[in-house]
Formats: sequence, C-alpha cells, structure tokens
Amino acid sequence: MGIFEKFKIGFQKSASNLTAGLKEIILKKEIDDHTLNKIEDFLISSDVGVEAASDIKDIISQNKIDPSRDIIDEVNDLLKKYILSLMRPLERKDFFNTRDKLNIILVSGVNGVGKTTSIGKIGKRFRENNSKVLFSACDTFRAAAIDQLEQWANKINVEIVKSDPGSDPASVAFKSLDEAKKNNYNQVIIDTAGRLQNKKNLMEEYKKIAKVINKFDDTGPHEVLLVLDATSGQNVINQVEEFNKIIPLTGLIMTKLDGTAKGGILIATAKRFKIPIVALGLGEKEDDLEIFDSESFASAFVRTN
Repeated sequence: MGIFEKFKIGFQKSASNLTAGLKEIILKKEIDDHTLNKIEDFLISSDVGVEAASDIKDIISQNKIDPSRDIIDEVNDLLKKYILSLMRPLERKDFFNTRDKLNIILVSGVNGVGKTTSIGKIGKRFRENNSKVLFSACDTFRAAAIDQLEQWANKINVEIVKSDPGSDPASVAFKSLDEAKKNNYNQVIIDTAGRLQNKKNLMEEYKKIAKVINKFDDTGPHEVLLVLDATSGQNVINQVEEFNKIIPLTGLIMTKLDGTAKGGILIATAKRFKIPIVALGLGEKEDDLEIFDSESFASAFVRTN
C-alpha cells in the first residue's frame, strides 16, 4: 500500500466529515457572504482553527468560482492549495536519514498520546535506514513505561539503557549518552515521563534531562519532539504552546489521526506554530507511522484524488 493510500484510509473520517459538511453548506453555484460565514464556522468546528478558517474564507471570497465546474471541487482545490502552501515548508523528510555523528532526540508528551509506541516506531525506521539506535528509558516514574519501551527495544532489536523505577531520570539520560559515545551509536532516543504540562515537578525533571544532554554535548538535544493525540482536539494547541516554552520544539508527531473526524487540528497547529511535522500515526500496526508528506495529506484530507 502506497503512502497516499495509507493517508486516504487514515483520514477517512476527517475527509468524510469535511465533504459532507461542505455539501450541506454550499447549495448554490455562487458563494455569498452568508455561505462564506457558514464555511468559516464549519471549518472552526472541524478544529481547523480560527486563524486558518479565516484565511480559507478570504481565499474563497477572493477567487472567482468557475461555473462550468462542480463548486465543491472548486472549493476543494482552493483548500488543497492553501494546505500545501502552509504545510509544505514544514516537511521533515530528512529526519530518518542516517547521521555520521550522534543524534540525540528528546521525546515528550502527555500520558496516553502514544509516546512510547511512537518511539518504538521511530526506532524501527531508523534501524531500517541502517542507523545504530539506543533507547533511553527516562520515564522512571512508571514501571510500565520502562517495560513498554523495553518490549519495543526487543521487538525491533535495539539496545536500551534503563534503571529501577523511581531512579533519577537525568542520571539515566547521562548513562545512555555515555553508552552511545563509547559504542558509536547514531541515534539516542530519550523517552521522558508522560507528563501533564501543568505538573511543575515533572516539567522540572524534563528541563534537568535537557541540561544533562547539553552538558554532554553543547549542541544537544539535536531534536526535541512532542507527540500529540489528534483526538484531543484544541487541547493540542495548549500542549504545543506549553512544551515549546520550556524547550523549543523541533518537530511534532501526531497520532490517532485515523480515530477522529477532526483531523483539521494538524492544520490549526501548523498555522499557529510553524513547527515541522515529522510523522503521523495512522493506525495501530508497527509500520503505521508515516513520514509527513504535505501532498498526500492535503489530497487525502480534501479528497481531491
């Protein structure tokens, strides 16, 4: 199955919701101000966000609709062009390339977003690109998190550095980096505690891990990823805002896009923060982490192919 097909299946709910909604609103060959306002309201309700919905409304109003074409197709084409202009600069297709030097990746996210599973899937992709990968189990607050990461390490045949539950997360990070340097690893992926962004003590631990990384390598961490759950809707915006304040994010991974009719949250996030999108979770299988491709996303989201 090609990337576009996976995107199309993954975005089935969002695309169906968008198509059905637009068909209910656009009933005539011409789009008047009342219809424009209804389109804007519908896009906001689909989690596209106020800013992007306003942009799209302005674009539709400023473009002459070809009366010889289906009006929904015309609107979809305008939507696709907007999404591409917004999201193409945010692609990170080089993310999974093999590095000559050690690449230190710090991964965060609130409980339940699929963070540890995403780390496993990232590790698998790196392995497939002939990288030497080390997992660092710095979510020491929950024994289950350490066990889950270890299961993934065994599953995809990578090494893991761990400590007993309750250990200092920053010390585990240091041991991991020391191990990586001694044994010529390309990628170290550091799992941090699944934390709520308003838990001050956990956020302090998160900052402490970053400081240890920076002392070890003054250019690190080289990547700071935030894993997000699309079914969380507008709460995604709050999470990105808070985590980005603490350590500037270099990339986002959005999971569970196959489980929501409001996939527009990715558009809202892109418009607000302009943070690169590394990959999308479009299913439960270990290969269901797709490198973000704006063309496939846009086409699947608005069903133009």
